[in-house]
Amino acid sequence: METNTRVRLAAEGPTVSRLAYGVWRLLDDPEGASARRVLDKIHACLDCGITTFDHADIYGGYRCEEAFGEALRASPGLRERIEIVTKCGIMLAHPARPENRLKHYDYSRRHIVSSVERSLKNLGTDHLDVLLLHRPSPMLDPDEVAVTIEMLRKEGKVLHVGVSNFTPSQLEMLQSRLASPIVTNQVEVNLLRLDVFVDGTLDQCQRLGISPMAWSPTAGGRIFHGGGDVERRVRSALGELCRKYGAAPDTILFAWLLEHPSKMVPVVGTNRIDRIRGAASALAIDLDLQDWFFLWTASNGWEVP
Repeated sequence: METNTRVRLAAEGPTVSRLAYGVWRLLDDPEGASARRVLDKIHACLDCGITTFDHADIYGGYRCEEAFGEALRASPGLRERIEIVTKCGIMLAHPARPENRLKHYDYSRRHIVSSVERSLKNLGTDHLDVLLLHRPSPMLDPDEVAVTIEMLRKEGKVLHVGVSNFTPSQLEMLQSRLASPIVTNQVEVNLLRLDVFVDGTLDQCQRLGISPMAWSPTAGGRIFHGGGDVERRVRSALGELCRKYGAAPDTILFAWLLEHPSKMVPVVGTNRIDRIRGAASALAIDLDLQDWFFLWTASNGWEVP
């Protein structure tokens, strides 16, 4: 595994930290979401070498970007030290969006532009380092999306574009229309969700030379608390490796993802500063190849063929 704490998402993409901090649960922090508390977590991330922050317009009932932006406004100059990734496209049926009668996706030019403008305003910035299309839609028009993305890039409001949860064929279809390269595909990957290792997603990332982002690295905590056979097997294997490496279970989980040759960027989604530091300590662990397969085997329940 590379010990470097930085990685370029793609040949023509931005340089980001090897771990990103995800703000999905920012407003669920028991200690609150004041600008001071958010700044404490931002600075904890920076102290650990985490400079990339993963947002989406919908997070926190459409309120997380604004809370993060208030923290940035309280600390002038901080924006220049970080990379901001955010997403658009999911339309929630939510009091903050009374016009949405039901959950759906919208990748019209009008919505992408309005979502980007709102994100810029909420975050208090003049550009997004990476804009991700949050979920593939059966109604996505690649030509309309391409024209919109290139316009936003030309205006300097979006520096790079990526996707999230796209299959290889969906990514290829969109890339065929875009003049600028897709720089990442953010996908769910953890020891309870191995699909992307075998369905061509990570193969495509390596072929294209893009680093995927990995959301839900701990399976939303199910690895630690779930009662199924898979969870129990994985916990048992993790326990052995925790003793071997002298590390916490979530640290081993991040090290397992960081070891993959796709140079994936796991997204840390905790409100606890000690767990942010624990995740970052995974960068110092050189997980043995057989230990990597030890966890893979525990998840599957059988040896590789």
